[in-house]
Amino acid sequence: MKQIVLLFVVALLFSCSAPKTKQAELVLDSQSTLGEGSLWNYKTGELMWVDIKKEILNIYNPATGYNKEMFTGQMIGTVVPTESGNALVALQQGIYYFDIQSGAKKQLSAPEANLPDNRFNDGKCDPSGRFWAGTISLSGEMEVAALYRFDPDTSIHKMVDKVSISNGIVWSKDKTKMYYIDTPTQKVMAYDYDDVTGEISNPVVAVNVPAELGSPDGMTIDENDHLWVALWGGSAVGCWDPVSDELIDKIEVPAKNITSCAFGDEDLSTLYITSAREATSNEELAKWPNAGGVFKFRPGVKGVQAFYFNDVK
Repeated sequence: MKQIVLLFVVALLFSCSAPKTKQAELVLDSQSTLGEGSLWNYKTGELMWVDIKKEILNIYNPATGYNKEMFTGQMIGTVVPTESGNALVALQQGIYYFDIQSGAKKQLSAPEANLPDNRFNDGKCDPSGRFWAGTISLSGEMEVAALYRFDPDTSIHKMVDKVSISNGIVWSKDKTKMYYIDTPTQKVMAYDYDDVTGEISNPVVAVNVPAELGSPDGMTIDENDHLWVALWGGSAVGCWDPVSDELIDKIEVPAKNITSCAFGDEDLSTLYITSAREATSNEELAKWPNAGGVFKFRPGVKGVQAFYFNDVK
């Protein structure tokens, strides 16, 4: 009898201490073909994100529950807000200024006009308001894309070449490191970053993402300089310490292909997560009917404010 009681107590203690599954909840059942590019506009209290294949810029307001959809006319890789209150978008044919009221757009740069089989993909602004965005081959060709830096004076600079699928990019709190993902490498690279000049140097591997967890896609950073990486094919967002390469947290998401994440809400403590229906079988869609939706989870840490494109002179 004492043995039975002891076993019961041990089982009870184990069940109480066993970690609960951390799973994100659905925010928008958008059925996006390829949701991406999430970014929290803290000045307006809105989540900006895109559906690449449907050529849609989305602006979601959690306070009202309204998601504004704006057709861009080209595949859209990402969006960043500008200091003047509008946006820059990285479209298939280049970087454009985009009026978020009227939908009017103006091309500012087309660095790969000679590469019609490439399109722009993910990107963000650095601490000094420069826009970084990279490209991808539509035909799946490897090492024919690049990462670019678009400056407030409208000059554009190729910063990393021989890229295959340019994806997540963030900067450390002290503005000395830039972290960058080229998805097929399964790595997050760390660069020394000069905030005054915008130059990068000395790339080293910060994170190795095991293939069994999925492939690294979009990325954000929290107040502790930990990297939150969307895992394509992995149904999750992983959090890594870029100093130790240690996986320190993982949020399950009820979709197969997770594409980007951004900390939002007034306290910057809600992780918003985008996903794709693309590359998901009918059997997988039966399991994850909300694939392509936007999800959220409060992981117990805060993010940092996004940087805006410095178009105000």
